[in-house]
Amino acid sequence: MEFTANSLEQHWMPFTGNRDFKANPRIVVKGEGMYYIDHKGGKILDGASALFCCPLGHGRPEIANAVRDQLLTNDYTPPFQLGHPGSFELASLVARITPEPINHVFFVNSGSESIDTALKIAMAYHRAKGEGQRTRFVSRERAYHGVNIGGVSLAGMVKNRETFSGVMPNVVCMRHTLLEGNEFIPGQPTRGAELADDLKRFCETYGGSTIAAVFVEPIAGSTGVLVPPVGYLERLREICDQHGILLVFDEVITGFGRTGQAFASQSFGVTPDIMTMAKALTNGAQPMGAVAVKDSIYDTIIDAAPENAIEFFHGYTYSGHPAACAAGIVTQNIFEKDNLFARANKLSGYFAEALHSLKDMECLKDIRSYGLLGAVEVKAKGAPGALGTQLQKDLFWNGLHIKFTGDSGIIAPQFVAEEKHIDEIVDKLRKTFSKI
Repeated sequence: MEFTANSLEQHWMPFTGNRDFKANPRIVVKGEGMYYIDHKGGKILDGASALFCCPLGHGRPEIANAVRDQLLTNDYTPPFQLGHPGSFELASLVARITPEPINHVFFVNSGSESIDTALKIAMAYHRAKGEGQRTRFVSRERAYHGVNIGGVSLAGMVKNRETFSGVMPNVVCMRHTLLEGNEFIPGQPTRGAELADDLKRFCETYGGSTIAAVFVEPIAGSTGVLVPPVGYLERLREICDQHGILLVFDEVITGFGRTGQAFASQSFGVTPDIMTMAKALTNGAQPMGAVAVKDSIYDTIIDAAPENAIEFFHGYTYSGHPAACAAGIVTQNIFEKDNLFARANKLSGYFAEALHSLKDMECLKDIRSYGLLGAVEVKAKGAPGALGTQLQKDLFWNGLHIKFTGDSGIIAPQFVAEEKHIDEIVDKLRKTFSKI
C-alpha cells in the first residue's frame, strides 16, 4: 500500500510535523497483540502501549465484540437526565479499585477533558463551602495536563502554551523535580523532597486560603518520566491538609496498573482528593476518561444544591457513551481476571534492569523508570528535541514504536508483554542509538 503527500493533505494531524510526516508517512494498518504492521508490511513492536493506552495489547476480540454488541443494542443514550446500565456498572468497577474514600466517578471523553472537569469540580466544591476566595491553582514546571484551555493553563511545558494566550489567570507553578545528581537512578530518587515546600511558599505569598487545588502527575509522564523523590508527594499532601487545598493527581498515564498497583497513589501511599484518568480505562479501544472524587467532595456539591436541581452544571454530549462503557467494562474485567496489575508489578523489575543496562551508552544523558514506565534521555544535538524527533522515526523503521518528548524517549510496555519483548525493546534501542 502506497501513500503520497497529496493523498494525505486533507488531514491536519495533531502534535505532528505535518509537512515532514506527509513527505515520508508512517502509517499503521493493523495492530495485533504486541505489534503493529505498517503500510509497507513492516512489523513494529509497540513499546509504548500505543500512547500508554493499550496495556492489554492490540486487537482484543472480547472488547471489540462487546462494543459491537452494545452498538446494536443501544448505540447512544443522552447523558443529561437519562442513563443506561453500562455507565453505572463501569463507575462501580472503577470505584472498586480507587483508594478509599474515592468512590464517585464522573465520565468524560479524554484525559484533557478530565482535567477541565477536575478544575470545575474544585471550583464548585469551594463555592458550595462558601470559599469563593479560592481562585488560585498550583501546577508544576514540566507538567502536562492535556490540551484543553484548563490543562494548557496548568501546563509547565512551554511548547504546549506559548502560542495560546487565552489561558486561565491565577496559576502558579512549583519547580519540577528533575535534579542534577539524580541521573540513572531506578525508582524514586532520595534527593528532592524539599521541592514540595514551593507550595508552602505560595501559601505564605498568596495566602493558603486563596488556593483551590494543586494539580500533580504522581509521575510526570509526558515530559519524560520524572519519578517523585522519596517523601515529595507526602509533603504535598501535608501542606494541602494544613491549608484546606484540594490535591489532584493526574493519573491519565499512571492509572490502571502502570506502576504495579491500580493507581500510582496506591503505589506511593498518598491519597489525593481528586483523580483524573483516561487512556487504559478502555484499553484505548474507545475514547474515554473519568474523574474520581472523595465522598466528601461529591456530598458537599450535591447537598449544597436545592432539591430537584442540577447540582453540577457540567457534562459532555458523549459522557459515559454506551460503547465506551462497554469497552471499559470488559477492560476492567480482563485486568481483574488475568491479574494484570500484579503481572505488571512482577515484570517491572526485569524491565528496570534491562532498561538501565543501556547506561553505558555515551549518547545517553539519563535513564529513569518506575513500574512499567521508563525514559531514556539522549544528549541533545542541535536544537532541543531535534535528535529525539529523528530517533522516533528511525526507531519506527527499525521495528520499534516509543514516544519521544523532546530528547526523552518514553517506554511503557504492555502488561501482557513477556521478558523476550522487553529484551527486544532494549536491543532495538541499543542498535538504533549506537548509530548516533
